[in-house]
This record gives sequence, structure tokens and C-alpha cells, in this order.
Amino acid sequence: MAGSGCWIGSRKKAFEVKVQILGIETSCDETGIALYDTERGLRAHTLHSQIALHAAYGGVVPELASRDHVRRIVPLIEAVMREAGTTLDAIDGVAYTQGPGLAGALLVGASVASALAMALDKPLVGVHHLEGHLLSPLLSEDKPSFPFVALLVSGGHSQLFFVRGVGQYELLGDTLDDAAGEAFDKAAQLLGLPYPGGPALAQLARDGRAGVVRLPRPLIDAPHFHFSFSGLKTAVLTLVRQLQHEGRFNDQARADVALEFETAVVDVLAAKAFKALRQTHNKRLVVAGGVGANQSLRARFVKEAAALGVRVYFPEMAFCTDNGAMIALVGALRITEGVRDYAFHVRPRWPLSELTAVVEKGVGDACCGSTT
Repeated sequence: MAGSGCWIGSRKKAFEVKVQILGIETSCDETGIALYDTERGLRAHTLHSQIALHAAYGGVVPELASRDHVRRIVPLIEAVMREAGTTLDAIDGVAYTQGPGLAGALLVGASVASALAMALDKPLVGVHHLEGHLLSPLLSEDKPSFPFVALLVSGGHSQLFFVRGVGQYELLGDTLDDAAGEAFDKAAQLLGLPYPGGPALAQLARDGRAGVVRLPRPLIDAPHFHFSFSGLKTAVLTLVRQLQHEGRFNDQARADVALEFETAVVDVLAAKAFKALRQTHNKRLVVAGGVGANQSLRARFVKEAAALGVRVYFPEMAFCTDNGAMIALVGALRITEGVRDYAFHVRPRWPLSELTAVVEKGVGDACCGSTT
């Protein structure tokens, strides 16, 4: 199972924190539950995806998402406890996704987590969803050490960070309009592909011919690290209409467009990420978020990293999308911040810059014993 034990220490004083944290993720359309042990690593995790539920609508319906979380969350918690061979009485705290995300979906996880923590008289830790993604590679056996550059690419985010430690995130570049994952879904829709569009487009791209059509690489040569994919989406629309007008919009043309779109996005992401490595004089790059599961992106980043003599780290495929394991992990790292006010408080909009650095509270900036 992924994840080794975790040593948490600081420059002033190193100490071993032995805790077992239940993680609950309900920020959008996936119910994720996990149990993380700082000595034994990830003990159990499970995930229920709502893809089939929302497919008929072409996107996530917030009310349906919330109701499905209500149906799934307790049975999934019970399943994780059975798999781990333990009981709720044995946990040392509960971590839940406090934000950002859909308000109704977040409230389901927050209410269940608060009720459990209150009933068990255990600490409660609200976790920032994006911090979970940023630190998700720490669940793997081959994990990065701090500091590192992190590229977070998902349906709602395309961001570059310089990560100095837990809670120490310097934003280098952000999404100006459409995020990479959102652009994938919109381009897939233009190509007549089913929901969810990203994986479907990547599958179609495998049959495409490189160089047959051409799309722009937005902001690829800009002096900053910001991302913009709205214009690329519009370029796909223009190209599709042109091919339709010429009577050439057949299956092969659709595959050619899919490949060119995927390549354009990967080109931009790679250019920005490796430029950030050079500027920060760092040799470790983390790629996290749902788009990080794209095989073409992974192959490109691994190849370029090898040529430059740097290391690139990806979460395991199971932890690229939303999951409870990353929430449990961050909860374990932030257990000293655990509180017992048990308020059903969620933050649908929550800037990552508002997080506090764990090192300031005496819990370490040398997490999980990695020196790679």
C-alpha cells in the first residue's frame, strides 16, 4: 500500500508524532475516505466517484452531489475501518476538507467530521483542498523533500507554487481564465466527446497525427508564470467550424485536433514549470491534480526532467483526483492545530495564501524522512 511512516520535526526540535487520522473529502463529486498512520503510512482508503450520476447533465450538479455524499459517506467510513482492521475509538483525530469547493458538498463532510470528533472527543482539523493536492506525492514511497516547485493542474486550477514546507506556499503563477482541466472538458465537448471530457479527449488523441493541424500555445513565451487557456478553447472552436465547413470533420480529423490540443496544453505547462525550476534554482518538481494523470503529460515531463538533470514527482494515479488520503495526510501534519470547537464551518472560497506554516508551530519542515 502507498505511503510509508512519517517523521515530523523542526530545525529547533525533532520529535516523532504518532497519530492515526481519519480523512474525509467531499469538496465536489467524489466521496473519499482514508485512514493515515504516521508510523505505518496509509492504512486504508476508498473513493466513490459520481461520474455516472452527473454524466447525463454534462457536468456536476451541486444539489445531486451533496445528496450523494450523504448517501455514501457513512458506509465508506465503515468500509475503511473494516479494511484497516480497527475502530473509530482508535483514531487520534478527524480531518475534513474545509474548502474550497461546493458549499453543500463541503457541509456534508464537515458535519459528519464534526459529529465524529465530538462523539469521540478527538481533535478536528479542517484541511485546505489544494494543500492536500500539493502534498499528495508525500503519500508515495518515492517522495520529494522540501523545497520544491509544484505545478497544480486540475479542472479549476492551473497554478505554480514554490513550496518551502508545510503551509509555506509562494504562488508563482495562476489561472487567468480557464484552467487546464476546464479547457480539456470544453474542448472535448466541442469534439462531441462524452463527460468527463478530459480522459475521453486523451483517449481520442492516441489516434491523432502530429502536425496535421495547428493550435496556439497561449502565453508560452510570456515573462511571467500565469496561464490562460480560454483562447486555446476558442481556437479549437474555430478549427472545428472550419473543418465542418470544408466537409473534413471526420473521425480522423477529430483525433488530429484532440492530439494537437493535448500537445498545446502540455507544451505550455512544461514551459512554465521548467522555467520556474530554473528561476528558483531548484531540482525537484511536483505535478499534482487531476490533469497530472494524463499520460502524455507525464511522459513529456519525465523526458524533459531527465534531460535537465532534475527530478519530477507525481502522486500515484489513485491520488491524482480528489481523495481522502491526501486529506488524512495533511490532517496528520497539522494535528497540533487540531481544535475542539466542532463548528460546521466551510470555506467554498479560500485562498491558499491564508494558510499558516506548520514550522511556525514547532512541527517540521522536514516531513516524511525523504532526502531525495
